[in-house]
Amino acid sequence: MGDGSLGRIAALVRQDCRLLVRDPAPLIIRTVMPLLIMSFMQPLFRAALRADDVRDANGAEQSVPGMAVMFLFFLVNVVGFAMFREHGWNTWDRLRVSPARPFELVTGRLVVPLAVALVQLTVFFGAGGTLFGLRVRGSYLALAVVGVPLAACVVMVGMALVALCRSIAQLSVIANLLALLFAGLGGALTPQSVLPDWVRPLAPGVPSYWAMRGFSTVILDGGGIGAVLLPAGVLCAFTAGFTVVTLVFFRTGHRKLSWS
Repeated sequence: MGDGSLGRIAALVRQDCRLLVRDPAPLIIRTVMPLLIMSFMQPLFRAALRADDVRDANGAEQSVPGMAVMFLFFLVNVVGFAMFREHGWNTWDRLRVSPARPFELVTGRLVVPLAVALVQLTVFFGAGGTLFGLRVRGSYLALAVVGVPLAACVVMVGMALVALCRSIAQLSVIANLLALLFAGLGGALTPQSVLPDWVRPLAPGVPSYWAMRGFSTVILDGGGIGAVLLPAGVLCAFTAGFTVVTLVFFRTGHRKLSWS
């Protein structure tokens, strides 16, 4: 990748950073809201975990990673807005005729959401320990080994939806439905042990299941890096799959509708 390509990507990243700094309210709300919900859900999760013979559980072992995973997938909308606003501002055609190639347009729009996802995960787990008494029995580095591919998976889900959806309204509805579906199937809303029998076979088909499996392995079982290589690897596979979808269906010539 040449200096010109890096410069064009950097320009897109700087633009996204300026827009984020100019209006940080959505990011703040998406960060504070999960923390509030954690406080309400913690007693419920405490009872559920103790019923599973985790006798010293305080509920944060489920509420913190569960809400972190659930709300991280709501960031899919951020990726969509970053792309669709160019159509709303009528600047997409200008980008198309600029020297920036499709790869650069996509990459430049992924950097800031990826950074936001990683920062949010750090805040969630940091606040989990400080505010909710989360005890991580395993390696914090192992948490990162799960968290990084999870964040990458989230942003690529967003980019795949950008490639597939005709309008931001379509993307927003589908993204919210996917976030709730992933949270339910993946064990973010309830421990896997209390899910209905018909749901459990479906759970490994969603990335949130592997994220929760990896986080639980570290938090509850005291696992290290070796113990989370499988969940992290599956999350990387999901990311690769969504990347393929983006590469196949993303076309700079597609005319998108911003709000209809």
